[in-house]
Amino acid sequence: MLGIISKIFGGSKSEKDVKQIMPQVAKINQFFKEYSSLSNDQLRNKTQEFRARIKEYLAENDRQIEGRKTDAEALPFEDINGRDSIYKEIDELKKGRDKKIEEILQQLLPEAFAVVKETSRRFKENDALVSAATDLDRELAARKNNITIEADKSIYRNTWTAGGGTVVWNMVHYDVQLIGGTVLHSGKIAEMATGEGKTLVSTLPAYLNALAGEGVHIVTVNDYLARRDSEWNGPIFEWLGLRVDCIDKHEPNSDARRKAYNADIVYGTNNEFGFDYLRDNMVHTPDEMVQRKHHFAMVDEVDSVLIDDARTPLIISGPIGHSDNTQLFFDLKPRIEKLVEAQKKATNQFLIEAKKKIAEGNDDPKDGGLALMRAHRGLPKNSALIKFLSEPGMRVKLQKSENYYLADQQKEMPKVDAEIFFSIDEKNNQVELTDKGLNLITRSGEDPEFFVLPDIATKLSEIERTDLTAEEKLQRKDNLIKEYASKAERIHTVQQLLKAYTLFDKDVEYVVLDGAVKIVDEQTGRILDGRRYSDGLHQAIEAKENVKIEASTQTYATVTLQNYFRMYHKLAGMTGTAETEAAELWSIYKLDVVSIPTNVPVIRKDEQDLVYKTKREKYKAVIDEIEKLRTSGRPSLVGTTSVEVSELLSRMLKQKNIPHNVLNAKQHSKEAQIVAEAGFAGAVTIATNMAGRGTDIKLGPGVKEAGGLAIIGTERHESRRVDRQLRGRAGRQGDPGTSSFFVSLEDDLMRMFGSERIASLMDRMGYKEGEVIQHSMITKSIERAQKKVEENNFGIRKRLLEYDDVMNKQRNVVYGKRNHALFGERLALDLDNAFYSVAEGLVFSNKETNDHEGFKLAVIMNFAIETSITAAELDKDDAAVLTERLYNESIQNYNNKKKALVEQTMPIIRNIRKEQGNHIENVAVPFSDGNKGIQALANLDKYFESEGQELGRALERSIALAMIDDAWKEHLRAMDDLRQSVQTAGYEQKDPLVIYKIEAYNAFKHMDDQVNKDIVSFLCHARIPIEQTNAGQIREGREQKTDMSKMNANKTQVEAAGSDYAANENDYFDPSSPIKQEPVRVEPKIGRNDPCPCGSGKKFKQCHGKES
Repeated sequence: MLGIISKIFGGSKSEKDVKQIMPQVAKINQFFKEYSSLSNDQLRNKTQEFRARIKEYLAENDRQIEGRKTDAEALPFEDINGRDSIYKEIDELKKGRDKKIEEILQQLLPEAFAVVKETSRRFKENDALVSAATDLDRELAARKNNITIEADKSIYRNTWTAGGGTVVWNMVHYDVQLIGGTVLHSGKIAEMATGEGKTLVSTLPAYLNALAGEGVHIVTVNDYLARRDSEWNGPIFEWLGLRVDCIDKHEPNSDARRKAYNADIVYGTNNEFGFDYLRDNMVHTPDEMVQRKHHFAMVDEVDSVLIDDARTPLIISGPIGHSDNTQLFFDLKPRIEKLVEAQKKATNQFLIEAKKKIAEGNDDPKDGGLALMRAHRGLPKNSALIKFLSEPGMRVKLQKSENYYLADQQKEMPKVDAEIFFSIDEKNNQVELTDKGLNLITRSGEDPEFFVLPDIATKLSEIERTDLTAEEKLQRKDNLIKEYASKAERIHTVQQLLKAYTLFDKDVEYVVLDGAVKIVDEQTGRILDGRRYSDGLHQAIEAKENVKIEASTQTYATVTLQNYFRMYHKLAGMTGTAETEAAELWSIYKLDVVSIPTNVPVIRKDEQDLVYKTKREKYKAVIDEIEKLRTSGRPSLVGTTSVEVSELLSRMLKQKNIPHNVLNAKQHSKEAQIVAEAGFAGAVTIATNMAGRGTDIKLGPGVKEAGGLAIIGTERHESRRVDRQLRGRAGRQGDPGTSSFFVSLEDDLMRMFGSERIASLMDRMGYKEGEVIQHSMITKSIERAQKKVEENNFGIRKRLLEYDDVMNKQRNVVYGKRNHALFGERLALDLDNAFYSVAEGLVFSNKETNDHEGFKLAVIMNFAIETSITAAELDKDDAAVLTERLYNESIQNYNNKKKALVEQTMPIIRNIRKEQGNHIENVAVPFSDGNKGIQALANLDKYFESEGQELGRALERSIALAMIDDAWKEHLRAMDDLRQSVQTAGYEQKDPLVIYKIEAYNAFKHMDDQVNKDIVSFLCHARIPIEQTNAGQIREGREQKTDMSKMNANKTQVEAAGSDYAANENDYFDPSSPIKQEPVRVEPKIGRNDPCPCGSGKKFKQCHGKES
């Protein structure tokens, strides 16, 4: 029906989008024909021609920006507001410049795409391309063996090394790839099927956008792909005069990585881009920063990066100032073990009772159904219960009872929970203690409310109504708040321990290796080294397994991938499947999804799902199907949802003597060979859905005629996207193939979200063991169940996004202020605001109490002045007037202090320049406020140009950076604690998110006020210690690199996701030799005294060998 309606209105949205792009494709092909007559030099010179046109188009805008910068520099330094006004104008002009870049690039698109296509054609049809040698050619020839220089000519061969193997360029863009490139350039997601050449598509928008000189970031899921793609496509760009680099090849914070970011096109993994952003916001000098502007990013496997891993926080952490209370987990562990044991006995008893009553025909929700409901709500993962529910009609009876107790806002649910110790909501991963459970774990003689949170509002009002003195009331309130915090932590620990014992199983969700709990990826079976469950759950599992509870670390800087990629001016992505997540991608990133048609129509046949009652029957049917396919000469790829199922099927196939390969973490070193053989006639390959989704299986001889590759899914994944990715392994480039999914009612998806109508239908129709049901209605019902899970997961992610957005807004403010301090241009206004804010705070806080003595003392402590405001004025005058007076007094005093500083330091620094000469660049001056000491580093040339003012500015930059960094670090720890503590607000019928937002705002306001006070107080009290001045402590200084030696990044955790793809470091397979475990070095070996390959005639050590 939807298809008919779509056709009436001109096709689907993607079809309409593609139709609009087709005129552009015609233009590209027209230019492509014209460019075939150009010489190699003429084609290469197109890059310079395009850049000249872009420069001309932006000339007026650039002139205005430079003019306003000159105007800002010409203003007196004291004119803070005038400068700020101009800087805001410049910000708007820069935004306008970005828009103009998009306008001119859109005009250039057909010509630029045609240049890339023509270059690809020439590399495909010629073994070597000869053209006039450029400086870039000479530089590259010294490092790359596919480029040589002969006299004044450069020779680029069409064979080079990429990803550890030799590649021969043999690709020219199809029309559908031109469509994909246009979609990417417009800042959308191009959904392209397997084998359609996404890597080649990316060359088009990468070249076009690199022409603007703002940098193009191409983001991959693992470092193997980043290196491989940069090496594969690099020569095409380099021949056209662009610089290409890969950040993963260089050490963080190094000059080499900074140089890589300055390239026109930069490849790298998602986590490295994010970590570099965090590191750049921890440095103390602008020269240490490596990244440029976040202008345009293209994300490969965009669904994985922006959906699956988007909420993964990138964290740079260091040692914590104090140890946290991990002993509580061990203290409460015996109680939880007792509780879980009691629950097992109770649920087993309820299951026996349910079986007996239901056998007698009593399935009333108030009797037999109630017992079954209690057994399920108490321990839903009980194997005996799962087996009983797989019997005919049982799941329907459970659903009937659930419907009864869930009705009327769960009014009757307390009757179910009354006889169990805790209830488990498996769908939402939650465990709740019941009154019976609370009584069991509360020991005799203990406070009956030992595990019950007090109603803090009621208790506080009771204290207020007592006849106690104000001091005693304050003490009582303080004790109550401490008790509340202690109980909240205790209850949270109990909850996490219960989850650890009931929802997380050893050797399934995690393993214990070398005395440590390590998380196992449920899809691929890979151990995620370095990753820890959040919110105390990991510590609870460590307590359960009797291993050392790892000490907490303190977060120094953090950002999620989601928020990092939202910073880009333009974001685009490509993947095989994104349509099912289109709503989320639009909601969060404002990214539209366009499905690109395949070059050759897909002829793969997707069968309806085959539904069995039990897993045993299902697996037997899968083995029979594999045997049948193998006999007919067809290869089969068997997709599983876990490594355990892969190994089970492997054992079953061994029993039948069917040769096969298993693609999972345990066979990691053989991945390339397994994939290379997967398309041969009769080949059987077992892979988890996640590991199998990155493969590109090419069919062997005779397979097309036999019917192509067969995809057999052994279970529906909870995400339709992953199932579609698995189906997409067959039918590449018009190949024949089939796909079918085998499902049982015992599968997790069917058990938790599957329609009960399927179970009742099978019962009514009298299906016996081993029989299968297959119908389009069943398949649609399963897909609806998947959609429920996706909606549920999206809801959870949206909730997490709201928490994350709070931190993101705060981070943007802090990093903005930090950049002002780092570069110094806009710091003056921040300091001016800080002086006013401190003055306002002092006036308002003391005016309320009319405490003039306290006010005078506070002014001395913060501003180091005696205020002229009298007690009467403080009591009667308007607060705004008083604030303005105090602000003017403090600023006047600070300006006088800066003048005195110049008078004090000028003779000494002038003498340093005179005695030590002009080679001295910087001078280091120590300052102290009596408590804290800091060293300001001032540039000597700027010091003399500004008549000594530069030293004061250097001090302002140094102290602002130090105070902001210290405060932000402590604030992050407080926010971590807050995120954890607010979860208990649910017990008080309050929304934890609302509480979090209110408290986070208050905490940030407090941090901001404290930073302002600390900066102002230091600046007003700072002086150069007299004894140090006399001892000649003002001396030459050198810039020190930021020490990051004690800081750790959670890189391993984030990288683990990228290794889920079969396209990883084991992707290259050479059948003539075993897989090499060491990285392959591809650089030519050049002796230091050999002639330089650039053709200069000099020795290598005196030319391009200098850098090495």
